[in-house]
Amino acid sequence: MRIGIVCPYSWDVPGGVQFHIRDLAEHLIARGHHVSVLAPADEETPLPPYVVSAGRAVPVPYNGSVARLNFGFLSAARVRRWLHEGTFDVVHIHEPGTPSLGLLTCWAAQGPMVATFHTSNPRSKAMIAAYALLQHALEKISARIAVSEYARRTLVEHLGGDAVVIPNGVDVGFFAGAEPRPEWQSDGARSADGQLGGTIGFMGRIDEPRKGLPVLMRALPKILAERPGARLLIAGRGDEEEAVAELPPELRGQVEFLGMVSDEDKARLLRSVDLYVAPNTGGESFGIILVEAMSAGAPVLASDLEAFAQVLDQGAAGELFANEDADALAEAAVRLLGDERRRTELSERGSAHVRRFDWSVVAADILAVYETVTDGAASVATDDRPPGLRGRFGLARH
Repeated sequence: MRIGIVCPYSWDVPGGVQFHIRDLAEHLIARGHHVSVLAPADEETPLPPYVVSAGRAVPVPYNGSVARLNFGFLSAARVRRWLHEGTFDVVHIHEPGTPSLGLLTCWAAQGPMVATFHTSNPRSKAMIAAYALLQHALEKISARIAVSEYARRTLVEHLGGDAVVIPNGVDVGFFAGAEPRPEWQSDGARSADGQLGGTIGFMGRIDEPRKGLPVLMRALPKILAERPGARLLIAGRGDEEEAVAELPPELRGQVEFLGMVSDEDKARLLRSVDLYVAPNTGGESFGIILVEAMSAGAPVLASDLEAFAQVLDQGAAGELFANEDADALAEAAVRLLGDERRRTELSERGSAHVRRFDWSVVAADILAVYETVTDGAASVATDDRPPGLRGRFGLARH
């Protein structure tokens, strides 16, 4: 099958959607399919052979984060050229409601189109305001996928229609088979100088408040008061000095910043920690890091966001604490660091639960959707009809 996948966000700045698209593309290629991914990217960005650049992205604040999008006349022309050259059996658009390449593709194409909705934002004024602009484009989509029940609900409430829920995928074996790094490990009980210890892991953009690092930092003094030998390992980009600014100076030495880590080191870090903490405060539709942590066998403690609760089987595969409650986080972390049996139980439950998120399962479900919309259908072509705003972006030939 010839499959075109559209990424709305810049390939230069890794994120959950980009990782999902990358892993899906590589899994489909390994299964013998021809895959081309269209994504925003700077000229100097090294790209995999299956990725086609649609040009540089522009940063736009969106959903508590900064989305790097690509939109306009030149982007529209590149979309049409990619569609024409690709002769795809199906095009898979991610986040078609975002003003980026996905929306341009909806306007420009006709034929079998599948859309995946990642966003969960039940009070999105932007989506409500954009409904009229999106309606025609969304009517052309043959099948819809949501990565979680929460994302599906956002779609239904804002844009109408429905979607099948297919979660984000993870290569479970990659994380399960990673080798721990001794310098990131502890015995979960005592540090080298005999103090009660344990290693806590956190991954995420340091300077993005919704990832929850400030909540974890507020909890850390109480954790260290009970377990003075504990350490916090932080992987992610951002201002490290600002991150520890509110932490008492004598405690800052127990926080280690690792910066951006490779996929291999991410897996090794998750295999090394005694406890992975996800203190995210909102804007999450799934929680791929939770799935990665469970795949690596790390016991998980997460805020009780609805999307996180769903991923963690309502607390059976990982513990939950009240969102933005630093005291509750500290109490749960201290208890778990001191209870090896409970951590082992969470690790075993998480490892069993996570199998449903493996790419072998998820990609098969996505392929089933592709096969449904392409059965008896012609291949994807450019749509030359110029209704509404499409003509303003050079999307129709004259």
